[in-house]
Amino acid sequence: MTKTNSTLKAVLDVILHENPSTQDEIADKLGLSRRYVTKLLQPLVKRGVVRRAYILDLKKFDEFSEMFQEEKTSKESAGNYLLKEMLKNMADHVCKQFDMSFESFQTYDKDLANEALEMDYVSNNMHEKIRSSVDTVISLNPYSEFSKTMIFSEISYDLERIADYICHIANFVQKECYKVDDEMVDTLKSMFKTSRKMVKYAMKAFLNEELDVKGKVLDYEEDIHALQKKALNKMAVMMSEDDAMDKDRSTYYLSLSRVVKAFERIGDISVEILDASEEFYRNIPRTTTPERFRRSARKRTSRDSG
Repeated sequence: MTKTNSTLKAVLDVILHENPSTQDEIADKLGLSRRYVTKLLQPLVKRGVVRRAYILDLKKFDEFSEMFQEEKTSKESAGNYLLKEMLKNMADHVCKQFDMSFESFQTYDKDLANEALEMDYVSNNMHEKIRSSVDTVISLNPYSEFSKTMIFSEISYDLERIADYICHIANFVQKECYKVDDEMVDTLKSMFKTSRKMVKYAMKAFLNEELDVKGKVLDYEEDIHALQKKALNKMAVMMSEDDAMDKDRSTYYLSLSRVVKAFERIGDISVEILDASEEFYRNIPRTTTPERFRRSARKRTSRDSG
């Protein structure tokens, strides 16, 4: 492979896996000048292989596999590989946003909270790129299993929803002037660790076909709802003992309840990702019963078996 082709491949890899929005971003990641990146990409943009803002067109991407001396993949496997890599990158980004948001909560760092909120723009952009790529894969192979391909878009949407709930945590730090007492912080820290693990295992189930993590995720689900109950009970006590209750304090407790709810919803969405993974790999149709009713049914079953 020539040096030029090697550099071009590196540029295309950045576009595939890191979702850049500008040529400056590509240049910075690779230590190249923007002018050189423009020179490399210009012929591909003209031929429609690369579309702004930097998405590869899979219909034309395979044409370049010989240039890079790589085995030419089937269109279907190339599409699935691309979508999984994009979902992995989005999951990594959302988890980083989650970590940063909760760190800002623990340290009451408003600058860090603002940085986490700005990351949400990237999360939204990643979702849009995955949605566009799913449309491309479907048009590339219209005879493929349409419902299975659409699951990529659904999981991307689930990750975007998780990112939206993460924003409740950073927003609390930005808008509230009262700190949270240590006991409540400890409970929320447990909720964070539990929901964070649920996201991690749910995405492993889909990306790596590790469906045996289901039992572990459902155990975490029980843990997080027990922690949610503990946190809400603690809030009720705090409110009853708060002699300075006024409009600002009421808003504070409302915002804090949103943080508690965010962890619970992130856990529920993780279970939804797990259900989608089972449908994708095992062709097990997902139930239309809302998660809260399924959770109640699981509790009844557990009590009866005990």
